[in-house]
Amino acid sequence: MKLTDEQTRKLNTYIIEITGLKAFQVEHTVELLLEGATVPFIARYRKESTGELDEVQIRTVEEQFAYFSELEERKITVLKSIEEQGKLTPELRERIEASRLKTEVEDLYLPYKPKRRTKATIARERGLEPLADIMAAQELTAGTPEDVALPFVDPDKDVPDAAVALEGAGHILAERLSDNADARAMVRRLTSEQGIMTSRVASEFKDKVTKFEMYYDFQEPLKAIPSHRMLAMRRGEKDAVLYLSITSPVELILAGLKSRLILRCSIFSPLLERVAEDAYKRLIAPSIEVELRLESKERADEAAIAVFARNLRELLLAPPAGGKRVLGIDPGFRTGSKLAVVDATGRFMEHVTVYPHIGEGRIPQARQDLLRLVQTDDIEMVAVGNGTAGREMEIFVKETLAGAGRQLPVVSVSEAGASVYSASEIAREEFPELDLTVRGAISIARRLQDPLGELVKVDPKSIGVGQYQHDVNQGMLKKSLDGIVESCVNYVGVDLNTASWALLAYVSGVGPSLAKAITRYRDENGSFGSRKALLKVPRFGAKAFEQAAGFLRIRGAENPLDNSAVHPERYGVVEAMAADLGVSLAQLTSDAAQVDRINLKRYVSGEVGLPTLTDITTELKKPGRDPRSQFQTASFRDDIREIGDLKEGMILQGVVTNVTAFGAFVDIGVHQDGLVHISHLASRYIKDPNDAVKAGQVVKVKVLSADAQRKRIALSIKDAELDGKRAN
Repeated sequence: MKLTDEQTRKLNTYIIEITGLKAFQVEHTVELLLEGATVPFIARYRKESTGELDEVQIRTVEEQFAYFSELEERKITVLKSIEEQGKLTPELRERIEASRLKTEVEDLYLPYKPKRRTKATIARERGLEPLADIMAAQELTAGTPEDVALPFVDPDKDVPDAAVALEGAGHILAERLSDNADARAMVRRLTSEQGIMTSRVASEFKDKVTKFEMYYDFQEPLKAIPSHRMLAMRRGEKDAVLYLSITSPVELILAGLKSRLILRCSIFSPLLERVAEDAYKRLIAPSIEVELRLESKERADEAAIAVFARNLRELLLAPPAGGKRVLGIDPGFRTGSKLAVVDATGRFMEHVTVYPHIGEGRIPQARQDLLRLVQTDDIEMVAVGNGTAGREMEIFVKETLAGAGRQLPVVSVSEAGASVYSASEIAREEFPELDLTVRGAISIARRLQDPLGELVKVDPKSIGVGQYQHDVNQGMLKKSLDGIVESCVNYVGVDLNTASWALLAYVSGVGPSLAKAITRYRDENGSFGSRKALLKVPRFGAKAFEQAAGFLRIRGAENPLDNSAVHPERYGVVEAMAADLGVSLAQLTSDAAQVDRINLKRYVSGEVGLPTLTDITTELKKPGRDPRSQFQTASFRDDIREIGDLKEGMILQGVVTNVTAFGAFVDIGVHQDGLVHISHLASRYIKDPNDAVKAGQVVKVKVLSADAQRKRIALSIKDAELDGKRAN
């Protein structure tokens, strides 16, 4: 739908009221989005236009604009349908046009929406609508309802007596009440505010142990259910273990409906009370329960997706080990461990398979192969996958290196999603001749060098940092996670001459098709010498260049600004700064003292304000810098390899692998992550969301309990810190 200027203004007004942002911020942001600008580009390079909105605020504007655009489209359809029926009044049009919620529009449309054949439809066909009108008027105070209904008795129309006539008229009134937008809004509000979500176990599972035991007889206010419990119960319902229902404040709701239907005392009052009960139980309650269950599911989805997105961001922005020569190991027992070498740029060199865990006779050869690779390829770090045989392989490597007098960092690297990458189209394109497991070893090595560059090749859902990720709305999940990946890639920046097409695809304004065109051009013509050379790539036009250029880096470029976050559209400003200082661009980008001499106010213009100029000078002090944190890794105890090795009270180092609404999972090197319940996180992690425990974070934990049979480990960060303070 192409919006008119008037519609755009209307939508902007909605967004301004909902978000509380200033009018110019919303208007300029919407204008940029409609022009095809990406969120990272707007946030980074259009600060003056948006009043320095960040990515979260810009995405909120984007989401609200999409919602209200869909709402406006629906209003047009609804108004057209009612008008074609000849039933559109000025008052109804005004209410529909003023609606801010999709549910309100649908409630107003309900009386005019084409219906399947209902009891009310049949009653109308039998000529009972006039009787329903008499009952609704409630003007008669003498006589009986049966006397009033007698003229409508007609055996030929299947109305044999007055009782049937009154029942049919009641069905018409029940449907009218059910279709009343205000009545439905009242029922929805009371059920939402006071409803209880109830879970009961299916009879066949009553005496069985399942993972849904805590929900066998469970109740919780609908509005208070946390995301993880809602999704867990829905999973139980999907598996046919649980029955879910919403218990409503029935008496309160019926009182409200009766007060709307019964306007005065009449001979029809007792009948109308029963009509109100029938309307609620047969028509309103089932549909409102479906609506509210869907709404609660959507809220749970949003919360779960937010947790997933937060975890994914932390993993993608995990500190890189950098340009080191790495030996990656995909460990295994019977099938052996695959060892693969990559150079400092991530280029695959060679591989070998060793079998150190299937008999003493294979160990000497395994040690020899390992040491040969370390020596021949001048290995600087070893990355060991943390899956099956991971701890055993890590110990083997450390012992082998120590025995040979070599001191190298041996790092445990998450394998989550590595097998998905190994079998993917991207992996086949990169290494068509290699076995899947060798591709996995290469990926593990590269993950150590640059987690972001490698993880973008894997479907985010397969990285294993979500909460019920297969139960949430998949379209919403994909959109959110793609947004996170896009944000992270552009935040860090991408080396134009070494990045894979999978990484380039997430650069602002690029996408998969252009990313492949870039890598093809690079393969055929060699490395890019400048950002401007991108314009030689087929179909890479001026708009794509505007959106992408600032996020792409070229090391060793003739123009040093090509290896910075300074956008080419602002090169002229920087050149003027250098000229005014009497230095070259190379000197300006390599000497922070020169940058400190710049008087920013001198370069403020109609197009460039202080926010952009401040960003430029910050970048000039450290051009091409990596904004990610310093690389660090956890050190697992060599004597702790299995759950059985754990003892209550042990203080261990671990890596946070996943954060959920109820706590955090931590890898402590025993093949099974332990759970730090939210009550055992340090207080600062709970009170301050900005200082929350993060996926990939190295933490100290105290072992509270370890159940080898059930594979459950309870850990505490809070107690580990308390013990540390006492020791000091």
